[in-house]
Amino acid sequence: MKNTVFKTFLLTSVFISFVFVSVAQEKPLKLRPDAFPPKPESTDSKVVAMAGSVEEMSGWNRYPTYETYLAMMQSWAERFPEHCRVDTIGTSVQGRLILCMHIEGERDVDLYRPQFFYSSTMHGDEVTGFVMMLRLIDTLLNGYGNNQQYTDLINSVDIYINPLSNPDGTYRGGNSTVRNAIRYNANYVDLNRNYPDPFGTEPMNPQQQENTAMINYVGKHHFRLSANLHGGAEVMNYPWDSYSSYENPHPYSEWWIEVCKRFVDTSRTYSSSHFRDTYNSGYIAGGDWYVISNGRQDYMNYYHNCREMTMEISSDKMLSSDKLPEYWRFLQHSLVNYIAEIHTIDNSTEGIVEAGSQIAVYPNPTSDMVFIGEEPANPVTVYDMQGRVVIKMPAGVRIVDFKTLPKGVYILRTGAHSAKIIRR
Repeated sequence: MKNTVFKTFLLTSVFISFVFVSVAQEKPLKLRPDAFPPKPESTDSKVVAMAGSVEEMSGWNRYPTYETYLAMMQSWAERFPEHCRVDTIGTSVQGRLILCMHIEGERDVDLYRPQFFYSSTMHGDEVTGFVMMLRLIDTLLNGYGNNQQYTDLINSVDIYINPLSNPDGTYRGGNSTVRNAIRYNANYVDLNRNYPDPFGTEPMNPQQQENTAMINYVGKHHFRLSANLHGGAEVMNYPWDSYSSYENPHPYSEWWIEVCKRFVDTSRTYSSSHFRDTYNSGYIAGGDWYVISNGRQDYMNYYHNCREMTMEISSDKMLSSDKLPEYWRFLQHSLVNYIAEIHTIDNSTEGIVEAGSQIAVYPNPTSDMVFIGEEPANPVTVYDMQGRVVIKMPAGVRIVDFKTLPKGVYILRTGAHSAKIIRR
């Protein structure tokens, strides 16, 4: 989004309302206790220093005011116009901006780069990730051309970073402080219990404006790997959240475990006690910790074929601001290395729709038949979002019958070509 448009958003609030219709399989609702029951958390004994200007954030031992946050994002866009731009995902219930920094390398050639997404603080009082993401943006942009690892990473991956996805919860006490932050949005809804559930559970509340904006933004991209940053524990939480691994293991659980090990081990080289407060391993399948429905992690994995995990990065939801530099030291290299994990995803084992490899199909969404635009020279295979083959057809067949399949998202592949199909 051009800076002029972004500046216009800084002056005016545009409320975005979309209607999202969930396509999901039915699953009995399993009521489980929430590991983090909602409760007010006192910050009276903490240092909660606020930065009223970009310059005051230079030591990274403060939380930004809302206006400082906007100014930081705008400053990077102006200082590094060749390598970043600010996207407006949408606005919150109270009209605050939900922003995303898109960082990219040189585009001298028509090179496909996989898309990566970091998002933080959908629970407004879990603000450690908010500052970590701002510092990550600063580190990557200032490192481009000066640090070979960062330069290579930016040149090989399109990186998107959304530092704050629930600004109303974070700035509940006003734009000048995070001290009175709460978990919920302005409607007092938990945004991480408000996404379409791939296994059939309906959210307790209507889809919130912040989540509608995020759903539409994600739908315009092809993110292959992402992470959602939280606080209140120190543990890597990989999918599924809706089931225990005994009931329904994620098809790439072995890959997830290796990724989590690398993240935790790297962090522990800087602090041996980090990521031990919940499980000594530092990682767990979400449903083995506790089961939730309507979370963003399962939504992203199932509906967008994006490998997303939940990173619980600090036992204290709101660190004393003087501890923020210490936590950056623990987390910096793990956060950077996690972006590079996108290159460890084996395209041959899953139905990723790559740029340049899409095939025309219609109608889509469908309730019964799908027609392939060109006669396929190779056999046609349809996969569900757990990687299982559900339909196989010989080469030359242009009509595929979906009406016997449950509602959901599927990947149709023929040779090197593929398409994402929604069965409604």
